[in-house]
Amino acid sequence: MNLAGQRILVTGGARRIGAVIAKCLAGRGAVLLIHCHTAAAAGGELLAELPGAGHRLLAGYDFADPEAADRLYDAAGPVDLLVNNASAYRLTGADAAGRYDRINYLAPLTLMRRYCAGRTGGGAIVNVLDQEVLHPEPPVSDYLASRLKLLESTLEFALSRAADGIRVNAVAPGPMIPPVGLEHSRMLRTLATVPLGRRVEPDDLADAVAFLLSNDSITGAVLPVDCGQRLSGVRPG
Repeated sequence: MNLAGQRILVTGGARRIGAVIAKCLAGRGAVLLIHCHTAAAAGGELLAELPGAGHRLLAGYDFADPEAADRLYDAAGPVDLLVNNASAYRLTGADAAGRYDRINYLAPLTLMRRYCAGRTGGGAIVNVLDQEVLHPEPPVSDYLASRLKLLESTLEFALSRAADGIRVNAVAPGPMIPPVGLEHSRMLRTLATVPLGRRVEPDDLADAVAFLLSNDSITGAVLPVDCGQRLSGVRPG
């Protein structure tokens, strides 16, 4: 699939890795529909940087609200391709588990359902997950549990919508950009255990998303973009 002219909805697309994905796709001629919750200022700056025309910012949609994903899809207008990138990583409070579910699982699930409803002429979805889904170790955190649910739905949708030509894939990134508030976390110690010994370059993850959107023969794939982190527990042959 040629991405030129395709209207692509990228959730969480105003900053960090979402902005890198948006720039990559716009560079390939796509028209970006960029969702954000509170990053409207960053989203406006991003729009000014994107090549091409017709890009839109869809700000103020909080996926902790169960109805936000439906409202977002209605506001977006026609969507040719979907990238579910928005997520929450560090939540606290009594309802943290529920908010993880709503933001990391139920919102992208709603968008996938809306995208697929009545569509028979093909299409593609890419979900941005986490390399931890490839080797979950107990105890599973509320964060990871929400990611594992989206992984399962990715595979279910890939199978159930294949007859309609809709491809559903995922990327599973490793250490890349520390979450907000964790800039001085254990990332350096983590990198020492990564086989390639370095972080994932955001441009590499964005290229992987573009690859999965454009390759018409791939569905049901979970592409690790993790500098080999998932191999850390594998004994060398």
